[in-house]
Amino acid sequence: MTAQLLTLLSWLSPVFPTGGFAYSAGLETAAVEGRTTTAEMLENRLATLIEYGAAWNDAVLLAAAHRTADDAVAIDDLATLARALCGSAERLRETLDQGRAFRLAAEPWFTERSDTMLPEAPLPVVIGIAAARHGLPVQDTVGAFLHAFVSAQLQAAIRLSILGQSGAALILARLEHAIETAVQRAMDTDIADLGTCTLAAEIDTLRHETLPGRLFLS
Repeated sequence: MTAQLLTLLSWLSPVFPTGGFAYSAGLETAAVEGRTTTAEMLENRLATLIEYGAAWNDAVLLAAAHRTADDAVAIDDLATLARALCGSAERLRETLDQGRAFRLAAEPWFTERSDTMLPEAPLPVVIGIAAARHGLPVQDTVGAFLHAFVSAQLQAAIRLSILGQSGAALILARLEHAIETAVQRAMDTDIADLGTCTLAAEIDTLRHETLPGRLFLS
């Protein structure tokens, strides 16, 4: 159990080159344009993304990839769906670049056997496959994935001067219940039920493409 926990902590830590410091998932646009400028606004935004947005879709995709990790056809379909669900060019680049970076960084945890090597796929799909092939529990993996997403968003918020480290820690603590609830839902959600209703966040990623003086890639 300790070894599994350590692996998850390693895979989803800032040490991994999965873009935690490079991408803001549209948060930079929302901050610059005045729609997310306080800790309360930020907490509401993150809670919504976990429950209804791209983070929720990613959680379901990860769980599905974990269940079908040895089915090449199913994985290819999941990867195609994950790409199709991206609402902007930057969002697509984010998940593909992060998936590629994770795949390369995770190689030390796998042998050279063909049945354990990770395929090219969007980030949640690659992590789901990796966790299954490494024997990591799907529920713990989805929870760690969503926790890492929130942490990366909070790091971006600190760089954007929305709040400080103490405020970020408070939001992280307050969102633990939302993360836990999303994990439980993801375990029981069929891939056919995927979808989001966070249009403002999707528009933020679109508008970011032409945002002047950007700090982040999305």
